Amino acid sequence: MQKHYVYLARCSDDTLYCGYTTDLAKREQTHNEGKGAKYTRARLPVRVVYSEEFATRSEAQQREYAIKKLSRKEKEELIEG
Repeated sequence: MQKHYVYLARCSDDTLYCGYTTDLAKREQTHNEGKGAKYTRARLPVRVVYSEEFATRSEAQQREYAIKKLSRKEKEELIEG
């Protein structure tokens, strides 16, 4: 069964990028090869600093949407646990 992840990546300029993937390591590599989201291409390297796992793509993407609406402070609190 495929796993679905929502993640936060910290960019080189200390901004945070939120995304969805089924393979965290591959996604981080893709970003760092400059093939990821346009936002991260200008802010390399990026490092995945937080993730959540879900059973379905739908659940993961709903959570991604919710995380994107959080303030920077709230995202940092998520990362800190």
